[in-house]
Amino acid sequence: MHNTNSIIEPMTREDFLDIVDAHEAFWESDQTLRLHHPIFIEEFGDTAYVIRENEHIVAYLLGFISQNKPTAYIHMVAVRRDIRGKGYARILYDHFASIGRERGCTRLKATVDAHNELSLRFHIALGMEMQGELAEEAAFEGVKIVKDYLRRGSHRVVFLKDISPSASTGTEPG
Repeated sequence: MHNTNSIIEPMTREDFLDIVDAHEAFWESDQTLRLHHPIFIEEFGDTAYVIRENEHIVAYLLGFISQNKPTAYIHMVAVRRDIRGKGYARILYDHFASIGRERGCTRLKATVDAHNELSLRFHIALGMEMQGELAEEAAFEGVKIVKDYLRRGSHRVVFLKDISPSASTGTEPG
């Protein structure tokens, strides 16, 4: 698991700039760079987090609390490629779910591309449930999509998880 020296902190503007500068350390391509927007710090800054280990950012989460639904929405989470598999993304999801619950949210939401097998399997392992209808083309069989989620012809896997106080607070599939 993670190093005992790891600390979750609110993301600062300087952290955001450092993450954008080191984008290739977290992502396989620059396609997600356009999804990093300062709005997550300037407007939603209290729901964006980093994990530091020995003063270096090793993982981060950009999220927000919905204004019209009791939903904590995760826009993206990333872990440095060289240290994946140590539980950092799960720690951030658990932390964000806890913040959401404290703010009256009853569900956690995330969206994923239907071909992103690593992310799909991660969300399933967290006990999140896919919404929509079975996809014709996806990373593996059984993937559900919400058609036209992004725009006409651009579908997404929409994951939801009950985080209400009456729901289990663990993230293990049940």
